[in-house]
This record gives sequence, C-alpha cells and structure tokens, in this order.
Amino acid sequence: MKRRIKKPTVEEGSKYLAACRGEPCYLRIVGVCRLWAVDATVVPCHSNQAKHGKGMGKKAEHRFTVPGCARCHAWIDQGAASRAEKFDAWDLAFEWWEPIRAEKMAIQMKEAA
Repeated sequence: MKRRIKKPTVEEGSKYLAACRGEPCYLRIVGVCRLWAVDATVVPCHSNQAKHGKGMGKKAEHRFTVPGCARCHAWIDQGAASRAEKFDAWDLAFEWWEPIRAEKMAIQMKEAA
C-alpha cells in the first residue's frame, strides 16, 4: 500500500499568505514596479519553479510566496522575459522576504499564544 505524503492543511498554508498582507512589493522588477511603499495591489506571488512544487495546473506550496504588486506579478507570470530572468528575480525576492516573513510570523504566533 502506498503511503500518502501529508499535504499542508488550509490553515497551515493560509498563514504564509496572510504574512504577505500589508507588505510592499518585494519583486521590485526594474522598469515594471512602481516601488510604492503602500500598494493595494500587493498579493502573494507563488513560485513558478518545479523545485517548489509547481506543476501543470498546480501552484507551488504557499510557503513559496513573495509579496508582489500586480505589475510585477504579471511580469513574473506572463512577461516576455526569459524563464531564467524570472526565476532569478523571484529567487532574489524570496531570499530577501523569507527572514522578514519568519520574524513576522514568530511575532504573530507569540501574540496568538
């Protein structure tokens, strides 16, 4: 009998999405991003890389998200840039965002306790 890999619950995944709320755009694509400190279009942008769980018709896991404005998100998902350029831009943003998110989530966990 095959063992199933435990999938994250909605609650586990939603904490990563919630961490993106109220944040500025971390993608900051040159010539695309408006670099606004407060931007209502910022949403969690999922990785488009297979190494993060992305597949045909399947998004990457929620923990592989970065806050991004609508313009940068469109560039990552539908822009004319090469796949390597898009992956590099997303990876750089994630490298910057991940420690900030970890700190933000730790504070939220303490407040909830």
